[in-house]
Amino acid sequence: MEHEGQPAEQTAPSTEATPSPLELLQSRSYLVLLAFGAIIGVPVAVAAYFFLEGFTRLQHYVFGTLPGNLGFESQPAWWPIPLLALSGLVVALTIRYLPGTAGHKPAEGFKSSGPVKPIELPGIIIASFATLSLGVVLGPEAPLIAIGSGLGVLAIRLVKRDAPDRASVVIGAAGSFAAISTLLGSPLPAAFLMMEVAGVGGAMLGVVLAPGLLAAGIGSLIFIGLDSLTGFGTFSLAVPNIPPAGSPRVAEFLWAIVIGVAAAILGAGIKRLALLLQPIVERRMVLLTPLVGIAIGVIVLIFVEVTGRSSAEVLFSGQDQLPGLIEGAAGWTVGALLMIVLCKGLAYSFSLSSFRGGPIFPSMFIGAAGGIALSHLPGLPMIAGAAMGIGATMVAMLGLPLTSVLIVSVFLEADGLTLMPLVIVAVVVSYVVSARLRTAPGSAAHS
Repeated sequence: MEHEGQPAEQTAPSTEATPSPLELLQSRSYLVLLAFGAIIGVPVAVAAYFFLEGFTRLQHYVFGTLPGNLGFESQPAWWPIPLLALSGLVVALTIRYLPGTAGHKPAEGFKSSGPVKPIELPGIIIASFATLSLGVVLGPEAPLIAIGSGLGVLAIRLVKRDAPDRASVVIGAAGSFAAISTLLGSPLPAAFLMMEVAGVGGAMLGVVLAPGLLAAGIGSLIFIGLDSLTGFGTFSLAVPNIPPAGSPRVAEFLWAIVIGVAAAILGAGIKRLALLLQPIVERRMVLLTPLVGIAIGVIVLIFVEVTGRSSAEVLFSGQDQLPGLIEGAAGWTVGALLMIVLCKGLAYSFSLSSFRGGPIFPSMFIGAAGGIALSHLPGLPMIAGAAMGIGATMVAMLGLPLTSVLIVSVFLEADGLTLMPLVIVAVVVSYVVSARLRTAPGSAAHS
């Protein structure tokens, strides 16, 4: 009889012990979490700021200053090749020998994996620093999210070793919010990114979101203050001189459908190649990751030789180069823009397969280049093509429609609001077509 009654006695208390969202909000422990989230936003934002400054300075040194120090009048076209090989070696050794996986695998996209363990932080920092500073085609957002989470979890464990798992989740998320609070132009896109990645909805959304928003707000203030004190910069997306956008026309809505379909096909190709290469590289990581770096360098070399343009248009995440691409769109030929889509797309796919970084900024740059190239055809203004290309390619790579629309709107400021209906159509079309392309093999199997 004891064995028959035991399950009922165990199940009932567990149901009663789970507080409702309202009870959590009204509890004293939640107020403590809010305060701790605000506090943790300060050191996390400081760490994120100097992480961004650190890899940016090293990037400028190895690609700008070092060639001159070694006696070259300008950077040789082959210069990125040994640097990318070195990046691959450092990343592979870090993944192989340090705890964890040095962060998430970018080819698999953003996904919720819970709070980051503090013991994994050294691997995440080293691998992402080598990736970002030595020219790999990935961005800093995913490493910053992981670093912010790990620092948040570390802080709460230092304060209270037996803190419940829920506290680690909330404070880890708050740390991530603070780390990327201004990277996407505003704390709001960062909040939407974290919400869509976490997949939290319903009544629990406010419970999880409030500490994160508070930490993001604090983080933004810290970034602004540090910029004022140091003069390093805000490391935020911005286009100083945006061409004005007129009211959307019928032809532009038709172009939104075309761009959405094209971006979905392009994104599917980039992701499939990355996912095809990833298990191959992982089998002999220390040997093959540097070879992937060399392959990226050869792609960059081909681009420079064919177009006569700077290697920076293919290297790096594209975050710093994107404003110049849009402002100087009139100076680009269709052929050079298509070479960007092809070469940066390949380099992006190779980078996703083997390195550690974020997928957002390269997708934005490739989408902008494709949209500007299409704007040479009738009925599509340049800024509208760039805006739709950015949003549609981003959602094809990330699968996050709200974030994709919001980032474009914030990035293009007043034009972003004017062009939002077009961007929404392009993003929705790309999102749906991407889903169809992703599920097509499985559907065929069932039919």
